[in-house]
Amino acid sequence: MATEQGFIGRTFGDRDDVLLTLLDNMIWPILAIVLLGVLVFVPQTFRSAQLILWGAVPIGLLVLAESLCLLSGHFDLSIGSIAGFSAMFTGMLLGTCPSCWSVTTSPWIGFAVILLVGSLIGLVNGVMIAKVGLNPFLQTLAFLIIFEGAKTAMQTQPVTGLPALYTRVGATPRFAIGLMLVAFLIAGLVLRYTSFGQAVYALGSSEHSAREVGIDTERLIILIYTISGVLSAIAGLMLTGFVGVVPPLIGEGLVFQAFAGAVIGGISLFGGRGRSPARSVASSSSRSSSRH
Repeated sequence: MATEQGFIGRTFGDRDDVLLTLLDNMIWPILAIVLLGVLVFVPQTFRSAQLILWGAVPIGLLVLAESLCLLSGHFDLSIGSIAGFSAMFTGMLLGTCPSCWSVTTSPWIGFAVILLVGSLIGLVNGVMIAKVGLNPFLQTLAFLIIFEGAKTAMQTQPVTGLPALYTRVGATPRFAIGLMLVAFLIAGLVLRYTSFGQAVYALGSSEHSAREVGIDTERLIILIYTISGVLSAIAGLMLTGFVGVVPPLIGEGLVFQAFAGAVIGGISLFGGRGRSPARSVASSSSRSSSRH
């Protein structure tokens, strides 16, 4: 028995490591069962796999934005409204519909404006939470309400007449899907192999401990929310291209899907845990506890 336990311990690590590994990878057997069921009962679904992935690009970017906030021990309820407001504001500047502002027809200015709007809203979120000390729930919920209302006040009809290049970015399936995959790849590499990524996990585990080891937690929180705002703005751009216009309800209701996607993907609601770095932190903690 002891020999068997020793073999299992050497092969898989201690029981906590095995349990965390199973929990972290539970999504894959569930996903396999779902895909198998779809393949058996609705096989025609896979004929439009590219269309499914294309439509999932905006929510995928919002999941990435929410995951970054959750890993840091925070969350952002305003990502959907940021996507919708930034897309609507930029669309009003570029569009040629009767009620549009029609300030410019340059798609490059449009790209710059939508990213600038998203980053500024995210920056304000971060400053209010890190510097002023507002609760993330209250701050981001307030911005959700404010920018949903602002979007409706600007336009209640679809914004049309957008520059072709501006909509083509999100209207090209291969480019949109590739952009999402590259964003996830970059985020994964940064979180796993850079000091910024380790700081995000440390902040999510314990803000006090992160501050004690020299991490500027206020600046880090501001940066995280700014990145979240940029990703949300890109999601708004992808939504615009996917539809071809800026619909009045753009971005509404997506925050709950983003939360669900992040949690199902293995991100802890309590921060500091998500995939392999979580296992290393948890296993080191368990080993430390066993020594004492």
